[in-house]
Amino acid sequence: MATPIQHIEKDFLLKTLYDENIPLMYLNNRTEYVLTVNRPIKNEIYFQSNNPVEGLKPKKKMNLMFDYRGRLMSFSVKVTAIKDNSIITDVPEALFRNLIRSYSRVTRPQDLQIQLSFLGDRYSLHYPKLSEYEPVELDDFINQMDPNNFSGLIKQLAQWVKNIASGYKLVIFKGVKPTALEERLLAQTGKAIFLPSPLSKLPQTDPYPQKRLITEEMFLRYLEDTGVRENYLNDTLDRFIKTKFDAGILSDVWVPILFQEYIIGYIHAWINQEGMPPFNFSIINILYQFAHIFAFSLKLNGYFESGRLKNEPLKGTVIDISASGMLFAYPLASLPVTLLPDSELALKMIAPNRTIQCNVKIVRQYKENSMGYFGCRFLDMAPEDVRFLFECIYGKILTDSDAAFLAGHV
Repeated sequence: MATPIQHIEKDFLLKTLYDENIPLMYLNNRTEYVLTVNRPIKNEIYFQSNNPVEGLKPKKKMNLMFDYRGRLMSFSVKVTAIKDNSIITDVPEALFRNLIRSYSRVTRPQDLQIQLSFLGDRYSLHYPKLSEYEPVELDDFINQMDPNNFSGLIKQLAQWVKNIASGYKLVIFKGVKPTALEERLLAQTGKAIFLPSPLSKLPQTDPYPQKRLITEEMFLRYLEDTGVRENYLNDTLDRFIKTKFDAGILSDVWVPILFQEYIIGYIHAWINQEGMPPFNFSIINILYQFAHIFAFSLKLNGYFESGRLKNEPLKGTVIDISASGMLFAYPLASLPVTLLPDSELALKMIAPNRTIQCNVKIVRQYKENSMGYFGCRFLDMAPEDVRFLFECIYGKILTDSDAAFLAGHV
């Protein structure tokens, strides 16, 4: 885990590297180099290495670490030139303070092959696709229903809704695109529309830890993205709510049906009869659970089978690797499914005399042009494999004190 250092502190630390002649560690091709700054830092940094760095060329990135008063700092720079026994680089955009000490990322050794593949079934489907999604965990609600009995689920939904709503619709986006404003909102956000009363507005905040509701702010930003001018946003929202009132809707809820990163449909329930209590948050909880079970039932009954992907290795590029994780890149246009933080992948590392298998979790992601970059943390790697990997990428034996430092930073 690392946190960026503020700009003022960054300038101070860079100046201190020269003033106090602080050594920096650079690991490359299983060799550890010690660098020092040999000129005051202005627009470039001049480093002096204890030994010539094998294979170092201009444009290559260097990941450097140093200890400042017991705090481990790290930063990355790009080599601009090598002359007169000096390595000249640009000035880093940011320095990072490692809250949990860990070893530096290094270039993957050429004799270490790395293969990544998806865990479980993945699908490529013709439904609206969300830019973000969270894995779904079915809870005790599934014990009350049989996901294998598809028609039975529909009957249970109808019977349940009959007691708390005037009516409902269950819509699947099969062969059709979202057209109504509510449908387009669901398809873009993957969240529910909740209007307890047309005399009130949309929720100002979302009380759920895993956000489920379209708030008023989200609705206004959606309108703005569709071209509504800023001075008309609130009027447009008011008209949207007024259409509910004019249609006799006294309480309204639209809940998306999600399957992996796709929104495959929705459940719409409403009240238009006087005397019925308005919807509250409990209906959101129940409809979300039903939507999860409904999507699970569709999967069990083979509804998505034609879109199942073969679990072939991802042919990404490993940028660098450490003893606790790695960074890999993949062209976003070719990525078969969405990869987001907390997604897990299966990993196989093949060395000349050993194969390591474990899972990895994506802990951070960023985009640059057409490439996606994914920082991964190794999960549940066997201790003997950790020791082997350490020695493989750093070229030295893992000591007990080294083992205590291996945690979290990828």
